[in-house]
Amino acid sequence: MRIMGMMVAGALALAVGGEARAWSQETHRRIVLDAVQYMKNNPATTRYARLAAWAQSAGISIDQLAQVLGQGAYDVDDFQDTFICGAITGDCQRAPLWSTAASLAHYTSFWHFQNHTRGSDAHGNDFGGYNYSQLTQAGDVDELAAGWLWNDHLDDGNGGMKGWFSDGSKYNTYGITEAHYRIGSSSSPSMYQDYQNFPFQPIDNLGQYWWSQFLASPTPQTVGYVLHTTDLLQPHHTWTTSGNMHSGWETWVNDYYYSEGFNNAAAVTTALNDGTFSKCTGSSAVSDIRGVLTQGGAYSYRTGGIVLSSDAHADRVRVAKDAIPHAIAMAVVVLDCAALRVAN
Repeated sequence: MRIMGMMVAGALALAVGGEARAWSQETHRRIVLDAVQYMKNNPATTRYARLAAWAQSAGISIDQLAQVLGQGAYDVDDFQDTFICGAITGDCQRAPLWSTAASLAHYTSFWHFQNHTRGSDAHGNDFGGYNYSQLTQAGDVDELAAGWLWNDHLDDGNGGMKGWFSDGSKYNTYGITEAHYRIGSSSSPSMYQDYQNFPFQPIDNLGQYWWSQFLASPTPQTVGYVLHTTDLLQPHHTWTTSGNMHSGWETWVNDYYYSEGFNNAAAVTTALNDGTFSKCTGSSAVSDIRGVLTQGGAYSYRTGGIVLSSDAHADRVRVAKDAIPHAIAMAVVVLDCAALRVAN
């Protein structure tokens, strides 16, 4: 299968010339900036005052705080934390060897899904993450990537799984990244022996890991990492596919973000009040944020599936005018929850 993968490498490079991610990194940043601006404009219905007090205590303005939060959401796509190793060579890489294109998604993006087309996963999560063998909507990029990575294993450190010729561990992704995202579930290295059967942990577990880090030591950066989970409002990430016009859709959203008014404040208010999200109440932050995140995933799965099969401008506008306000609303809810922690 490695030989087959080399034969399709050129086609795969063309297929993923755009980013095979959810929202583009710039869209992630915009969503967070718009969430903070919404709170600033609606202090009576959000915990903006506490957020502003946090910024002041750090000696920065609220706009500077927003930039740090947005950068954190942006940076998650650049994490150098996921290496997949060749079944024959044993060599471990964070992206396909045949591509040095900066726009190509790194393997860390495989942790950014929550599959609502199926139930629980092999780990015991209510909703699993990306798993090629469990996809119901596999597209061109999914198939080509599987051809390239067939039988490859996840880097699990020195002395773990090996290729035929070497153990080329570079990071121990299983012992670090997967362990971080294993929250409330079980796992074993054998689950990651063959790429085509990898049960990647879902993105809500990623969010919960960084939320727990924030609760332990509040920083804007860790909240920013949590806010990358607005990926859950991107339908490709809940229908779970790297193909099916995934890249074209995310580029289109970024291109039309302002001109089509996807960040309309009135639509954000509607999203906050339509029952999609449970809001934090009480005097302290919730210990588990995954319920809120999964609510966002359920919404995009229920309302956005058309963008997997249609690139018609009208279809995309309709979905984006629902998805982006709900992504901003989810960010507002998370920031409201975070404000309860920093206010204590």
